[in-house]
Amino acid sequence: MLKNILSGESCAKCRLCCIFDKYDIWETPTVSDELFEKIKSKYPEVEFIEKNEGGRILKCIPDGELFNCPLLDKKSGCKLGDDKPFDCKIWPYRIMEFGGKRVITIASICPEMYKKPLSALVAELEENDLAKKIFHEADIHPEIVKPYQKGYPILLAE
Repeated sequence: MLKNILSGESCAKCRLCCIFDKYDIWETPTVSDELFEKIKSKYPEVEFIEKNEGGRILKCIPDGELFNCPLLDKKSGCKLGDDKPFDCKIWPYRIMEFGGKRVITIASICPEMYKKPLSALVAELEENDLAKKIFHEADIHPEIVKPYQKGYPILLAE
């Protein structure tokens, strides 16, 4: 979904978005009901955690002080391929609730995105209707909207 601004090669080398520490474990992707069924049928060993606001997230696997996505294959990347959760498809863009409005932010820890000016990241959202797609997905699956986290630059507000 972000092929215009992120290369598959750079993402494959990094995989930062698939590994969490205790401070960003809240970033674990929300899984739709449809994707939940696909994952359970193909990977029955994968566990989920039900969210209070609805939906579910993948239960990450502890690895020292880090937590790995259970669908991350350290050699080949995501086992889901193009069937990733929506949160993963748009990362490092995030959709959050801020002051009663939905906003699109950016996780500034992505090494590739961090190199780009914020104006280029906003342009990508606008030029390819990506913002519309993100807000539309949030209409269908409001559980993907996370509370605003300090330090995430707001790129667009609804």
